[in-house]
Amino acid sequence: MAWNPDTYEAWFDTPEGRFALEQETRLLHNVLAGWPRRKHKLLEIGCGTGLFMDILYQMGLDVTGIDTSPEMLMAARKRFKNRAELHLGHGEHMGYSDNEFDYALIWSVLEFSNEPEAMLAEAARVAEKGLLIGFLNKNSLYYTMNVRNSGSSMAKANWFTWCEMQDLIKRATGFRPTIARSVLAGPSKTWTHSTVSKLLNTTLLPPSVGAFVAVRVDFTNMKPMTPLFAWKTEPEMG
Repeated sequence: MAWNPDTYEAWFDTPEGRFALEQETRLLHNVLAGWPRRKHKLLEIGCGTGLFMDILYQMGLDVTGIDTSPEMLMAARKRFKNRAELHLGHGEHMGYSDNEFDYALIWSVLEFSNEPEAMLAEAARVAEKGLLIGFLNKNSLYYTMNVRNSGSSMAKANWFTWCEMQDLIKRATGFRPTIARSVLAGPSKTWTHSTVSKLLNTTLLPPSVGAFVAVRVDFTNMKPMTPLFAWKTEPEMG
């Protein structure tokens, strides 16, 4: 799917978009808690205009971004100037070295990839300590009431259920999620700061409930599900 930088950013200027961004940012802070940040490098795969890279930069991480769209990268360069490295490329096949970064972030990108498992595997290859994954929940009220059968570009995306995402993470990385939370439990018309709606949509919920889910996968001090993935690179033969 081709994204237009102006259209992408304009949605976050709408009342619903601003509310959703606030909740996604809170969720990002929550799942990131516990990770050291100072002098730690994070790669955002599918960085777009750099909106979430900027949030992570403000949180103390050294950020790098990669995206397939020259137009989106141009918008990110305007935002970041010289504060971040930005590269044109595909997240499914990246030229970075093994363990080149401490962490990798894939935020609302897997839904639009033709090879989501390959993208996750690549993220695990280049990130030494862990991954952050944000995705849209197919089992949410938002999908059922606002997206499904709408004919919109969002309806054409490959939405995941929590069970599907867990299986995808296991297959691609060999690790289980460490923590997962969701926000935005109601349909989009409830994404407001009115008392009842705010309580419904700002509460951090189990990953199977809200429209947007964030997952943290730790590699450090965690046992892989298969012994082979303990080698992030090919072992040397003696």
